[in-house]
This record gives sequence, C-alpha cells and structure tokens, in this order.
Amino acid sequence: MGPEGRRFESYHPDFALGKIGESREEKVESRKNWEFTPHVNDQRLLSLLYSVYFLLSTFLVDAQMAFSFENLNVYQRAVDFADQIFSMTDGFKRGYGFLSDQLNRAALSISANIAEGNGRFTKADRKNFFGIARGSLQECVPLLELAHRRQLLSDGQHSQLKSELEEISQMLSGLIKGLEHRQV
Repeated sequence: MGPEGRRFESYHPDFALGKIGESREEKVESRKNWEFTPHVNDQRLLSLLYSVYFLLSTFLVDAQMAFSFENLNVYQRAVDFADQIFSMTDGFKRGYGFLSDQLNRAALSISANIAEGNGRFTKADRKNFFGIARGSLQECVPLLELAHRRQLLSDGQHSQLKSELEEISQMLSGLIKGLEHRQV
C-alpha cells in the first residue's frame, strides 16, 4: 500500500486491473467496486487530458474549414456558382461539349484562383490571382450568353446565373480594393 491507503500500480497492462496472479475475471470483478479519488498527480493528469481534449476538439471543429480562404463569402459563392454550372451543363444537348467544358473550366477557375491567391505571401501575387479570378468570371458571361442563345439555358436560368456573377464580381472587386489598403 502506498500513501493515503492507495496501492502502487504500474500503468503496464499486466498491472492495470489488479494484483499479479489474479485471474482476469477476478481483476474485472475487483474493478467494479473501484472508486477514483483524485490526488495531486491524478489532477495533473486530468488537467492534461482536458487540455488535450480541448485542443483536439478545437482542431476538429476547425478541420471543417482548415484554410482561411474557405471563410471568405466570395470563395463560398464562387464554389456554389461552379456547382450550379456543373449541374446545368450536365443537361446540355449532345454536340455542345466544347461549350460545357469551357464554361465548367471558367466557373471552377474563379474559386480556384481565389484559393491560390490567398495562399500567396506577397500582396502583388494575391492581387494577380484575384484578378485572374475576376477574368475567369468575365469569361463566363459570353459563354452563358451563347448557351442561352442556343436554348441550352432558359431565360430564368440565364438571368439568375448572370446576376450571381455580378454579385461575385462586386465581391471580388471589394477583395482586391481591400487588399490595396492593407499593409501586408
């Protein structure tokens, strides 16, 4: 027995459940009546475990959005726009694969360049990639117009996608202007 009436135990698996020489069933049975009374070392261990739990839970929550650009509304809207385009171009008539591919690439390029620009270290690099994203957005406009003229998109779809592009364009312009006013 150790101080305060506690048994000295090792954390080795052979010792963790009770006395050496006890059968597994006896060890399990003796553990049913075991009570935990925290001591100084136990409190430190508990404190450490709570800290580890807190850090892991915080990390796991942040793991859903691990990159800072994922929190940008303009990025989220650009991804939503690309997803809408992918869904709509699946229904394009046969023979318009070239238009579908170009529209999909341009739509995807908007969010991809926002992400890539956000990963750059210099203001000039970031501004360059945000400008490329804005160019890809502008590229979508005539492609949508052609799809509308060829009756691949309805009037409602065309106007909805075009207004979405206008909003994303304004957000991108704001991102670029905000970047110009930052120190780093």
